[in-house]
Amino acid sequence: MYVLLWTDALIYLLVLVVIGFALYARRWEHLRAPWREVVQSRLGTGAAVVLFAYITIGLLDSVHFHPRLKGEDAQAAEPYSTEVISLFDVIVAPLREHVEKTYSAPFATHLYARETIELPDGREVREYPRLQYGGAHLQDPASDRIPDILHTSAIALVEALGVWLFCVVLVVGSLARLAGKTMQDRVRAIVSRRTVVPWDVILVTSGMLIACTFLVAHLGVKYHMLGTDKVGEDVFYQALKSIRTGLVIGTLTTLVMLPFAILLGIMAGYFRGWVDDAVQYVYTTLNSIPGVLLIAAAILMMQVYMANHEDSFTSLESRADIRLLFLCIILGITSWTGLCRLLRGEALKLRDIDYIQAAHSFGVGHFSIITRHILPNVMHIVLITVVLDFSALVLAEAVLSYINIGVDPTMESWGNMINSARLELARDPIVWWSLTAAFIFMFGLVLSANLFSDAVRDAFDPRLRMART
Repeated sequence: MYVLLWTDALIYLLVLVVIGFALYARRWEHLRAPWREVVQSRLGTGAAVVLFAYITIGLLDSVHFHPRLKGEDAQAAEPYSTEVISLFDVIVAPLREHVEKTYSAPFATHLYARETIELPDGREVREYPRLQYGGAHLQDPASDRIPDILHTSAIALVEALGVWLFCVVLVVGSLARLAGKTMQDRVRAIVSRRTVVPWDVILVTSGMLIACTFLVAHLGVKYHMLGTDKVGEDVFYQALKSIRTGLVIGTLTTLVMLPFAILLGIMAGYFRGWVDDAVQYVYTTLNSIPGVLLIAAAILMMQVYMANHEDSFTSLESRADIRLLFLCIILGITSWTGLCRLLRGEALKLRDIDYIQAAHSFGVGHFSIITRHILPNVMHIVLITVVLDFSALVLAEAVLSYINIGVDPTMESWGNMINSARLELARDPIVWWSLTAAFIFMFGLVLSANLFSDAVRDAFDPRLRMART
């Protein structure tokens, strides 16, 4: 039974907006030209492939539903479970369902701490208990674990190579057919980097992602690749589930921020006078309030409301989703001031340009001037700021969750993983893999977003384009 969460609906809306903008941009050369430069950037295209992998996981994790009950429970009046899972949970079901008793190290076959075990003869000894799922297929873990990992990895890499070669043949064949040349010519052009689009970077990066996917598919079923946490959940599964939270924070916050920044910034620069004074007073006042304190106060108010209206939330997932949405709204309200200031300055400059003065002379209305002349000429600033702020918003979620004013503790996020790792690092021996997993996945998303944003900035910044020409 399908379930539509608030953040799911906004994600679908954002996807439709992106598709609509892409269709609109195809009609105008001045919009197509910068994106062609982005596609021609080697670092930009490599980062885009990695971002596409993150986005794919996030979209799969945004299709929620109540699973159908199995066995005798399926005969009940309500054949659906009260649990809410996603399509991504179904795909990675072994990672979600293989829950151990407590901590276990990456690729371990035994728990991380000794426990008292009673032997068949009645004696009690302190040993490392065997995991229920991790390496359960091994007869002698001490001698079979490393060979089994290497053998399984080799099989996964061979299968990944076969799939990648099939994709390469498919892509190269399509390019050859479109160019009217042979596949050998296209292969030589790609290898020698003589193509406009850096297909070598795209294919190599895709091959690495395909290899990682097959390794996870084979090893993740047999072992806990990044260990387990205090309650025995797979850390690798938690890191993958946290991708959606990071993407939601980085993208939906933009939907809240842009209307304030664009509307108020352009109005302040275009109309000047008391409108400019009022807008400056608003964003100066908002900037004077410490952002963390404002966010903390808003989240605490939301928690009080949710505690007093528990009947309004049908599940833990809907409760966590509302808190995530509210966090996006608060972050958007507190982060629009920087872009607003930039747009105000640009609008102040544009309103005195000759063609806008001519439009005033011909009696063109203010609304038409803003929408037809001002707004298109500041969109490069909006786009550059949005892609640059994405990484900062992802990191902001981690910091806010670390101090317990971020997303709901029941929701998987990198911030919650780091927060729980704070106590795990005080154990003896140290439980280090939760922090490491959160760092690796967050580093991959933020780095690829920064590289892609650099390519977008270089392509859309008029001053840089003029310097290159």
